[in-house]
Amino acid sequence: MKKKILIGAILLVILMVIFLNLKGNRGIVKRVKVQKVKRMLLVEKVNATGEVRPKKFVDLSSDISGRIIKIAVKEGDFVKKGKFLLKIDSTYNEWEAQRAKANLDDLKVQLKIQELNLKSKEREFKRYKSLWEEKLISQEQYENVKLGYENAIHAYQSYLHRIEEAKASLKSAEERIKKSVILSPIDGVVSSLNVEEGEVAIVGTMNNPGTVLMTVADLSVMEVEVEIDETDIVKVKVGQEAEVNVDAFPDIKIKGKVSEVGSSAIQKNSLQQANDQAKTFKTVITLVNPPKEIKPGLSASADIIINKRKDALSVPISSLVIREVDEKNKKVEKEGLFVVKNGKAKFIIIKKGIMGDMNIEIKEGVKLGDEVVIGPFKVLRNLQDGDAVKIITSENNDKAKFKFKS
Repeated sequence: MKKKILIGAILLVILMVIFLNLKGNRGIVKRVKVQKVKRMLLVEKVNATGEVRPKKFVDLSSDISGRIIKIAVKEGDFVKKGKFLLKIDSTYNEWEAQRAKANLDDLKVQLKIQELNLKSKEREFKRYKSLWEEKLISQEQYENVKLGYENAIHAYQSYLHRIEEAKASLKSAEERIKKSVILSPIDGVVSSLNVEEGEVAIVGTMNNPGTVLMTVADLSVMEVEVEIDETDIVKVKVGQEAEVNVDAFPDIKIKGKVSEVGSSAIQKNSLQQANDQAKTFKTVITLVNPPKEIKPGLSASADIIINKRKDALSVPISSLVIREVDEKNKKVEKEGLFVVKNGKAKFIIIKKGIMGDMNIEIKEGVKLGDEVVIGPFKVLRNLQDGDAVKIITSENNDKAKFKFKS
């Protein structure tokens, strides 16, 4: 019994201490930092990362399989359109072309023979037809000659078809010989060379992309390809300005413009999707006067300017807080900030505009010159509507430091 009374007494003391502390804290004047609402230039940006690439480039692959016997360029070489780059062994295709040519020549000779035979059969048929019409020969004799003439026509036509087939075979072999020589399709720089002499080039299939021999890129126009998060892509439009930072040139900001915005999410493999549920969209930024030394494949980050406003009524982003307010007899959470009025903190519900790096536009709720509580964070986190506050000034800070030192 005594033990229960003792426990009850202890709990009562604890509750009284808590009550007195709460009551005492409510009356404490809280020291706060403030900043006046002011007008300033705000720039809202979307940040993304990616890599530098040329606007125009060609990955060269082979249309025939074979061993590479000659490479005439090296990585970094400038090449003109039509310049010889690489040769694949075409010995077998040359044999096939010779065989097709010999077959075609033989068929042409045979066609001449069939043509002579046809003319002979035609003359014979005309003579026998005249005799048959005058009833000088039998029907059977006439039919035999007619059949021989028709067979000669069919034989001649058959050789015509065989000649066309032989021409196609010869053309196919010659085309494969041409494809064994790789020429540059554009003016540009050999940005990558992936093979060496002696390697075997493989033709791509549905499941195998084949051998990419080299890449020729036109470096006169460079771009940065970035991935934009799905929450930001709706704000990005073609023509918007951008500031690009290339890791290899840390002291240079390169200007650019958005030239392409993806309309569908980037497809990722099953492993990537499992690790990253967020969807991203490809966006291309064309660089304006980039450094001449810039190269494809360099890592880069871009700030795309999606909005800009002069003289925007602004406060620090750090001053925004969320508090419960009464709305239609219900407690709801609203975003706002605290304004100091007559020594007290007043919670103001606001309407936001564009967001800069450190400041945000306020469209409704405050006016120019209002003193907004911006810290300290520990005080702002627990600050309530109606709390008594005292503004910390630089003079107050100096006095506090002096007292602390003494």
